[in-house]
Amino acid sequence: MFGLKTEASFDGAHFLADYYGKCENLHGHRWRVVAYARQESLQTEGTMRDMVLDFGVFKKALRSIVGEFDHMFLVEEGTLKQATVDALEGEGFTLKMLPFRTTAENLARYFYGRLEQEGIPVAQVDVYETPLNCASYFGE
Repeated sequence: MFGLKTEASFDGAHFLADYYGKCENLHGHRWRVVAYARQESLQTEGTMRDMVLDFGVFKKALRSIVGEFDHMFLVEEGTLKQATVDALEGEGFTLKMLPFRTTAENLARYFYGRLEQEGIPVAQVDVYETPLNCASYFGE
């Protein structure tokens, strides 16, 4: 088995609705996203011969996806009143509306799925909220 690892990061704010603790309040993180690709064997033809995948392709895919979240307010759909969304957007804030609760676990699953759609042989994605705490998604 062969594997690669790359990472990217983004700054973003979020809150957890229906949570009873500090994270129910709006706060931010320097999110760190670490992705692992894995294949049983190396490629046999072309410019990626004897590689799992070109590091440049892997880095570009992850950084492009993660870049969509940089300096955004991550909001679970339905957790803010429409008037609040309108007011924030009216003030020039950029909201990233997501169909899931904005936990590290759900973000790891989201980034995994996006990498998979890009044709990356992704095996695992870790999302760090802090330097010492991360959630991992391993796929099916």
